[in-house]
Amino acid sequence: MRPPSPSIPEKEFLNTALKQNLRLDGRSPLEMRKPTLVFGPELGWVECSLGKTRVVANVEAKMVKPTPERPFEGIITIHSEISPMASSEYEPGRPSDEEVTITRMLDKVIKRSDAVDKESLCILAGQRVWHIRLTLHFLADAGNMLDCACLAGIVALRHFRRPEVEVIGDDEVIVHSPLERAPMPLAIHHSPFCFTFAFFADPETPPILDPSQLEQRLSAGTMSIALNAQKEICVLQKLGGVPQQTEEILRLVKVAVDQAKELTMTVDARLAADWETRHVEVR
Repeated sequence: MRPPSPSIPEKEFLNTALKQNLRLDGRSPLEMRKPTLVFGPELGWVECSLGKTRVVANVEAKMVKPTPERPFEGIITIHSEISPMASSEYEPGRPSDEEVTITRMLDKVIKRSDAVDKESLCILAGQRVWHIRLTLHFLADAGNMLDCACLAGIVALRHFRRPEVEVIGDDEVIVHSPLERAPMPLAIHHSPFCFTFAFFADPETPPILDPSQLEQRLSAGTMSIALNAQKEICVLQKLGGVPQQTEEILRLVKVAVDQAKELTMTVDARLAADWETRHVEVR
């Protein structure tokens, strides 16, 4: 069951406001909603919110046998589930088009960009490696779930700690409990974040960053840019039929770079504050 389509007065009111650089929640066109991060009792459990959009990310690790074609690399898998409680638009057991799009984008942003060093997950070449599983649960859809999910996934991977292991001889592996040896963080090369811009059919309407659900549904297209604070673009994905000039795309990339720098500082500060409360040695 899909939610009812926006009424004609809603559409006209939103379009009129956007032409005047006004948004219904008071933000400027290129302003993000303030992200909120809540860490769970277990390392690797994070709830991320952008406004009323909420995503929970959880990271788990287990030892498995590596794939024959990559005997020196660990395995990273990403699983997502949009709960019906997020919106009446979603049904259990039936992935929506948006869920498929989000999962594919996260696969490119987190896995293909080599955010996590897979070789560091190797324990015994060809015999034992770490399998890192990132699970994302979408709890509330108030627009732009992709950016919220990407932020939650990256923060969860940085927050996670795997058990320390010791290799004895050629094939014996001892897994130490957290009481014996401090767990180890994952080797993270970089922290890419995703920033989504929405475009509208009327050329007088400016593009907006981090669209709300209503703005996203009334837009004629979106562009998602995944990059890190070092200005390295990992993925640029454009959906919809609104053509854009090269200068406009470069301008929005610069906006995303500035947002990535600010978001990196926010995440670093929140992770550091969480470590202090846990009295965990950061290694």
